[in-house]
Amino acid sequence: MPDLLHISASPRGTDSQSLRLAATFLDTYRTIHPGAEVEEWDLWDGTLPAFGPAAARAKMTVFGGGTPQGEEAAAWQAARDTFARFDAADRVLFSVPMWNTGVPYILKQFIDVVSQPGLVFGVDAVSGYEGLLAGRGKRAAVVYTSAVWGPGLGPEFGTDFQAPFFTGWLNWTGIDDVTEVRFHPTLTGDAEELSRIAHEAARDAAKSF
Repeated sequence: MPDLLHISASPRGTDSQSLRLAATFLDTYRTIHPGAEVEEWDLWDGTLPAFGPAAARAKMTVFGGGTPQGEEAAAWQAARDTFARFDAADRVLFSVPMWNTGVPYILKQFIDVVSQPGLVFGVDAVSGYEGLLAGRGKRAAVVYTSAVWGPGLGPEFGTDFQAPFFTGWLNWTGIDDVTEVRFHPTLTGDAEELSRIAHEAARDAAKSF
């Protein structure tokens, strides 16, 4: 059971700004917590299961109060196993680059796999959704990066469907303790200075995480 789980949605390795900021965060965290177990989960490593027809049928079977069978059962177990890996750590760091004003599709796949009834959420006909991760002390930190879109720019530079979507999803699950670290240098900004500020913010966030 790791103390901290780092989930990466960037496939760019050492060229990734989000991963560089995550590395700064983790270096600081390890310095403050030298005995902590940190697990790395690269969503691009092939371990994330698909969420296709069998999984969708399994989800609706569970919604209806049934038990998935056969191919559905296998897909449902894969989703449960993925959720268990996510749920094993009370502290989770996400590195999330902006793709086409949103998030990388692999992160949406992760969300669709783990967001299951009885695991992440419940539903009541009167009160609506219930985030089942609430009240458990689970915390998240998210590194958000982009290259073109930035705060204060007009719609010709894109719209932020990145943080509202992903932080919104975290809140929907019941995780309301969310720290954001941002780096949005834009095409004409002072990338070096903004990078320095972002890495300092990553260090500060890790100190209190």
